[in-house]
Amino acid sequence: MADEENPVSDALLEINGVSLERCNLEPREMMLARIAALAAVDAPPASYLLNAGPAADVGITLEDVQGILIAVAPIAGTPRIVAAAGNLTMALGFAIGIEAAADAAAVTEADADG
Repeated sequence: MADEENPVSDALLEINGVSLERCNLEPREMMLARIAALAAVDAPPASYLLNAGPAADVGITLEDVQGILIAVAPIAGTPRIVAAAGNLTMALGFAIGIEAAADAAAVTEADADG
């Protein structure tokens, strides 16, 4: 039975449990996908913080996170990637290197424009 004092966190844990049970990705791949999704939806720092432990547990590194942000920049867009880098920095206390992510996004946007 759910804890009456923490209904939101209980619901989030339950949702995550179902996702883990039904997902056929390896744990590392799943965390890479989740980090990409967090960036794409402009997640707040707390969301990154909730996923930091599981990501570290499966071997996700700073370089992996930087690579993910660069990879999704053409889809998510520069503002979301810069926000994601800032939110990650606030959540985890280390710089993500938004210059690299922003540069990659700018090149992709320039290529798209022609």
